[in-house]
Amino acid sequence: MPLFDSPPEALDKVYAEALFDLAQSDGGRERLESLSGELDELIELTRGNAELSEFLASQIIPIEQRERSLEKVFQGRVSPLLFNFIVILNRKERLSRLLPIASAFERMVQEKFGRVEVDVWTRHPLPKDQVDSLRNRLQQALGREPIVYTYTDSSMIGGIKMQVGDRMVDASVATQLRRMKETLSKDGASRLRERFGKAFEG
Repeated sequence: MPLFDSPPEALDKVYAEALFDLAQSDGGRERLESLSGELDELIELTRGNAELSEFLASQIIPIEQRERSLEKVFQGRVSPLLFNFIVILNRKERLSRLLPIASAFERMVQEKFGRVEVDVWTRHPLPKDQVDSLRNRLQQALGREPIVYTYTDSSMIGGIKMQVGDRMVDASVATQLRRMKETLSKDGASRLRERFGKAFEG
């Protein structure tokens, strides 16, 4: 069973807040940003490694056995703060919630420093100058520093899709065509009702 890629629950936010407070007291902004980067790398590693994902999410492996494995995998490779946090999650049987906890933590860091995470999907990779231009336009529109992550989606015909915080902005060609079809269908039905209505007048 892979790690749950789901929105944070109330208890996930409690753990994220505890980690945020620890990092802030340990080194302020620099520590928070460093830990945020570590979590990003850990989540990317987990998403790209099915075996690791299943191991972290397993409810079958005894806690003590999994902790010994966590020591071999992570101790000395991540900061002591993050390692101790992972161990706590394991002991509390919340390790499968690592991803949503990390997501909640990241949002706290972004809100703290006036940032917003933006995921961008296009059919083909965006050149650096277009990414920079998009980042500048987003900053002007949002009034916050956008942290832009770009992805490609071969199923898209063209255009762009953006996830800005919790809001999805879909300007893809497929969506525009679908909306056009819905509009034409709706307008066509209205004209048809109007035509038949007039036929029965008088």
